[in-house]
Amino acid sequence: MSLVTRREFLESTSAALLCGSAFLGGAKLHASPFGLPIGLQLYSVRDLLPKDYAGTLKQVAALGYGEVEAAGYWEHSVQEVRAALDASGLRCPSAHYDLDELKANFEKIAAFNNELGVTYIVCSFPMIKDPSRLKDDSFSTLVQSFTLEDWRWNADQFNKMGEKVKAAGMKFGYHNHTMEFRAQNGILPFEELLRLTDPSLVTIEMDCGWVMVGGGDAVDYLHRYSSRISMLHVKDFKRTDKPASVVEPPPSAELGTGTANYHPIFQAARTANIKHYFVEQESFNMPVLEALKIDANYMKTFKE
Repeated sequence: MSLVTRREFLESTSAALLCGSAFLGGAKLHASPFGLPIGLQLYSVRDLLPKDYAGTLKQVAALGYGEVEAAGYWEHSVQEVRAALDASGLRCPSAHYDLDELKANFEKIAAFNNELGVTYIVCSFPMIKDPSRLKDDSFSTLVQSFTLEDWRWNADQFNKMGEKVKAAGMKFGYHNHTMEFRAQNGILPFEELLRLTDPSLVTIEMDCGWVMVGGGDAVDYLHRYSSRISMLHVKDFKRTDKPASVVEPPPSAELGTGTANYHPIFQAARTANIKHYFVEQESFNMPVLEALKIDANYMKTFKE
């Protein structure tokens, strides 16, 4: 998700619980080049879901998506979410939460997602160990203020959260942005997180788009950390002459129309440990569902 809009969005829905569902047998699931159902991060339809939650899920399924990853729940009950997912033929194996929300509301989050059959609870954004040292409370300051000490503290928090999620019968994961790929004292925070987290407690949902924008190599990570990365985010960006930064990534593009080359990434993913992947588009220059149809069709017709 977009660094700024994700934070704003999740803060505005901090009381909301995210969704999950058991898989419906018989649903038609279009497969990606590495043999998995096409997934959609529901942040992509954040403007549609509050208006018609069940109807939007049906429209998503009609485009060819077979799985969704939750990013806001809008106060629906477990029963309402399950009914909406069942009616659409979708399953929801993963749900996103900021670390601060997980720490504050873990029991409620775990109970809700467990009842729905969610497999992965994913930390969508880390925390600063000592927020009082920030010069202001802007998001720009936040994302540029993570030190190696903060990342090492987050690794410890992830291990502890992983133990709690595992005890609740699910798996804990971390979703990267771009700031993990800005070296500090010759150390990449992304690799430091992998070094310091317990593989039995913390898996990685690698956002391939943010890896590229951050200057990392998704193919290299899939080869080197094949046992650690179990989910992917797939997104594309428009060509621009403006340098990308932690707080100003390139504009979103429909898959196949931008700068991302997924051929080597998907090839590496086929030999890795990928269990799920989710298309995600942050912004749109056309109706949302039209853009997401282009994204889905890209995955359906992808040629090696």
